[in-house]
Amino acid sequence: MTRVWKWNRPVTVREVLEDLQKERSIAYTTVMTVLDNLHQKGWVRRESEGRAYRYEAVSTRAAYAAALMNEAWSQSDNAAAALVAFFGMMSEEQRQALQDAMRIVQLPQTPEAEGDNAGTPVDENPASRDEPGGR
Repeated sequence: MTRVWKWNRPVTVREVLEDLQKERSIAYTTVMTVLDNLHQKGWVRRESEGRAYRYEAVSTRAAYAAALMNEAWSQSDNAAAALVAFFGMMSEEQRQALQDAMRIVQLPQTPEAEGDNAGTPVDENPASRDEPGGR
């Protein structure tokens, strides 16, 4: 999938093979089998081009990662505890990316939160401004 996402366009088995062979020896049939398996699992779609197929990712790498995280989180019997554990594993860079994502999404406010501050984004972690290298 990494190779298919990398090009962000439909690719042939031959293109993937030639790219992989820059790093290691691999057989054409191996690449063909993997792409066929990805197609059967619904991760790529393919269109016939002459005697070959062109394979294209069904979703972006970001969407795939998000789906994996959502699936893992939904398996938990305690969603809050799972999130706390997950956040505890994050690097500072990952925590910053999470804060940035939360600002982009700007979750809808609850009726109790409406009033003087309605429409004003809330900093989820005001203490972060006091940290070295903070904003």
